[in-house]
Amino acid sequence: MKYLIVANWKMNPSTGKEAVNLFNSVKKGVKTVKNAEVVICPPFVYIPLLGRLSSKALKVGGQNVFYKESGAFTGEISPLMLKDLKVKYVIVGHSEARKFLDETDIMVNKKIKEILQVNLRPILCVGEKAEEINQKSKILKRQIIKALKNVSRRLVKKLIIAYEPVWAIGTGKNCSVGMTLNSALLIRKIISKLYDNKLADKMKILYGGSVNSKNSKGYLKKTAINGLLVGGDSLDVKDFVKIIKSAS
Repeated sequence: MKYLIVANWKMNPSTGKEAVNLFNSVKKGVKTVKNAEVVICPPFVYIPLLGRLSSKALKVGGQNVFYKESGAFTGEISPLMLKDLKVKYVIVGHSEARKFLDETDIMVNKKIKEILQVNLRPILCVGEKAEEINQKSKILKRQIIKALKNVSRRLVKKLIIAYEPVWAIGTGKNCSVGMTLNSALLIRKIISKLYDNKLADKMKILYGGSVNSKNSKGYLKKTAINGLLVGGDSLDVKDFVKIIKSAS
């Protein structure tokens, strides 16, 4: 099985030159990696720049997208625009988009349907806040069911789910291996009830939330997940390359 390692650069770095240097350094570091597909999701403005540098080992993805193919939506980016730039993966429903951009479950559902219609692969982020830990099952169920409303089995096969407990993102308080395993199994159970066991077993599930080179191997080898969504540490080339190599 090939793991999927996704870097979310968020609103970093500040210049195109820094972005190119960072991308090329990662590219150099993953040349010998065979057991992982690596995707860098930079700010939109850097996608054309980095797309020209992408390779089979290192691809470029999107951090978000709008739910229409075109139209009078000032400041937004459509799935067709991303597709034209050879983007394959798009992050949707990240907790920061939900918090700072008021992204709702209904908006996430619209985005997923639009992304799938143009044959891109959405990475759906789900996860509970600190005050919701005791309600994790309820929260994940709600987020997944609403995100996948009226999404057919044929299309949903391209979906990837990233379990990102909000309380672990950027805090250094990563989720334990046991809790992550429990969450991955819970997500598969929800998908099996929405669709079927076969699809649930095959669906790629990632973990994200204070991932670093010291804990990445534990997640990949002991939690029944298929990869990682890395935030802050993806901007540290040495650490990020170590995370990628932990998939070997």
